Amino acid sequence: MPPLLTAPLILASASPRRQEILRLAGIEFEVEVSAAEAHLGRAASPRCQAEAGARAKAEDVARRHPGRVVVGADTVVALGNRLLEKPRDEADARRMLRELSGRRHEVFTVIVLAVGESGGAELLYEECATSLVSFRRLAEAEIDAYVATGDPLDKAGAYGIQSGGGELVAEVWGSYLNVVGLPLARLRLALSAIGWAGPSERADED
Repeated sequence: MPPLLTAPLILASASPRRQEILRLAGIEFEVEVSAAEAHLGRAASPRCQAEAGARAKAEDVARRHPGRVVVGADTVVALGNRLLEKPRDEADARRMLRELSGRRHEVFTVIVLAVGESGGAELLYEECATSLVSFRRLAEAEIDAYVATGDPLDKAGAYGIQSGGGELVAEVWGSYLNVVGLPLARLRLALSAIGWAGPSERADED
């Protein structure tokens, strides 16, 4: 089997949530953070923004690691066709949470697999997972209390479903882990599609 299909993955993300998902799944990986996403302009839609971000991160890191499989992922929160990014401050977080209160919104995570070769990067796989999230109607005191924890300030849409923001959610349609930031089932299918098997998977076969 070619070395690129047996070496640990490289995750092009600083997200501790994505790293935790991979660790709990027993997938061996290394982390290399990319700043490529910061240089992107605004895309035509939230989904297009996630696609551009995931591609940029995967390609940027893959160029520096010939023969290695790189995972790029980008998660965005969309209310209609509006992108809800990380809040600028507490006031912005309160505004977002008021908008989400009692409504449904979409969460898109795009997964891109790339491999570095000949000074460039080849895209091997790309897929977008979509989840629909419904918030219950929130009282102003609940919003204030959640914002005061600081949890919303580094999260798209001003909430973390895996942390305190989970109490604000009424229902989720689709992958829960997609809302956290990495749809694990989709990633495993993607890795299977390109024939990747990490060191631990190969040891199990042997």
